[in-house]
Amino acid sequence: MTEPIDHSRRRFLGATALTLAAAELLGSGVARAASGDAGFETLKQVEAGDLSIGYAELGDPGHPAVILLHGWPYDIHSFAAAAPKLAASGYRVIVPHLRGYGTTRFRSDKIMRNGEPAALATDVIALMDALKIEKAVLGGFDWGARTANIVAALWPERVKAMVSVSGYLIGNREAGKHPLPPKAELSWWYQFYFSTERGREGYEQYRREFSRLIWELASPQWKFDDATFTRSAAAFDNPDHVDIVIHNYRWRLGLAAGEAKYEALEAKLDTGPVIAVPTITMEGDANGAPHPDPKAYAKKFTGKYQHRLISGGIGHNLPQEAPQDFAQAILDADRL
Repeated sequence: MTEPIDHSRRRFLGATALTLAAAELLGSGVARAASGDAGFETLKQVEAGDLSIGYAELGDPGHPAVILLHGWPYDIHSFAAAAPKLAASGYRVIVPHLRGYGTTRFRSDKIMRNGEPAALATDVIALMDALKIEKAVLGGFDWGARTANIVAALWPERVKAMVSVSGYLIGNREAGKHPLPPKAELSWWYQFYFSTERGREGYEQYRREFSRLIWELASPQWKFDDATFTRSAAAFDNPDHVDIVIHNYRWRLGLAAGEAKYEALEAKLDTGPVIAVPTITMEGDANGAPHPDPKAYAKKFTGKYQHRLISGGIGHNLPQEAPQDFAQAILDADRL
């Protein structure tokens, strides 16, 4: 089922006080994101698996949980406008910094700075265990969407529903060894850059300039301001950030090894497992980053399923560019 949405006209109007309160908290999501005034006041830390995870939390701890997962090169502020809406709608909202971002730290210097997909998914399960969350609605984009996909595929009993921007993003190591058509390879230019030591040094030295370029290319119509970018770019000063990013992209090309403890999980992911939890996939009409055609992945979702195209010049960072639509998708996915 595909549901086109005109972002320029969509509004959340409700009769209940709860909905009105949510609208007041959210305000104009696009305007708040552009002006850089939407943020999380305080962060928490929790030891979970290999990490001490930094995260924002909104809403009543006794309410049903929603976990929102960001991508690269972004951070938790991609959800700064959507999260209050969800909290006001009756959810406990958890927004963690992924490994290598923000205040998230490895608990030991001896732990490998591993960016492979199974490691990031395992972090989410460890976070849920640490916070005593048995089941949650997951939402994410970019690395966060892939991570949510993996958790939903491998631990479906822990996922009530899911919102995945750009759809099914679980990769296949064998397929990753084979070349794509030249135009498709061009869109992954940074992956090849990161495969070289020059690329690693360049990202280390120019990580903010590099990240801003990715924002501009991936969301060509998003008019974010300096304050909005600077707020998120602080997360890239994490001491493990470069290691995690470089390892992630080299691992995808088979140029870096993972860890043996994740091999069984990666083997399952190589089979392209279906996802049975209720899911809404989303795509912006101006996404400048590499992303699959929704028709190519629709059959990967075997449970209740919808796809939504968000119009109005919405790019890759959909939760921040169209926070109302993203928040509404979370609410709707939970009711599928």
